[in-house]
Amino acid sequence: MLDHSDDPAIERELDGNALAGSLESLFGRDMTAVPGRCAHCGTVHMVGAMRLFMGGPGAVLRCPACDEVVLRIVETADRTYVDARGADYLVFRRSDREIA
Repeated sequence: MLDHSDDPAIERELDGNALAGSLESLFGRDMTAVPGRCAHCGTVHMVGAMRLFMGGPGAVLRCPACDEVVLRIVETADRTYVDARGADYLVFRRSDREIA
């Protein structure tokens, strides 16, 4: 884990669960249990486990393993911008049934 003790933004750090309502309104489902692979280091984490930073012009989700940006969301008066270029993929299940 990286040491962020001298980072002034650490006070604004949450986990991805804090963004659950906004993500659900954008994607129409609970996103906190959706796995995504970091495009930078290749590790897979649930969106709810990613490090969330708010307070700037939008919300930034960072990989908990390498600290790189995975997802950015910026809301303006009439648009929502989603930048997911830091994710190789996000996996959405089609149903609640397990596939064997």
